[in-house]
Amino acid sequence: MKPMVLAAWLLGACSPLAWAQGAPEAADPGARIAAERQQLQMEREAVEREHDERQRACWQRFVVNSCLQQVRRERHAALDPLRARELALNEQERAWRSAQREERLRDKQDRGAAQP
Repeated sequence: MKPMVLAAWLLGACSPLAWAQGAPEAADPGARIAAERQQLQMEREAVEREHDERQRACWQRFVVNSCLQQVRRERHAALDPLRARELALNEQERAWRSAQREERLRDKQDRGAAQP
């Protein structure tokens, strides 16, 4: 496995462990979503750092363009699962916010119906 892909895989594999050790309560989806966004950002930064290091190393080689293309491909391969997780997280956040909005509207209607 390539170093960049391996690093991204290890970060992804370790994230459930981080959740099990000190994850926010499931009762607060907002905190869980924020924590997961922070985890995604840390993983993305690690992939970007690895990409920058490998890109710098390419400039020391004779076949620079080929090396740079390979590094870009590996970067995209490492970022694709992070993008998919981010899209899923965005969907969860939209559903959570919609549920909150509906609950506020129901409470407002209930209060309006209770007052004579």
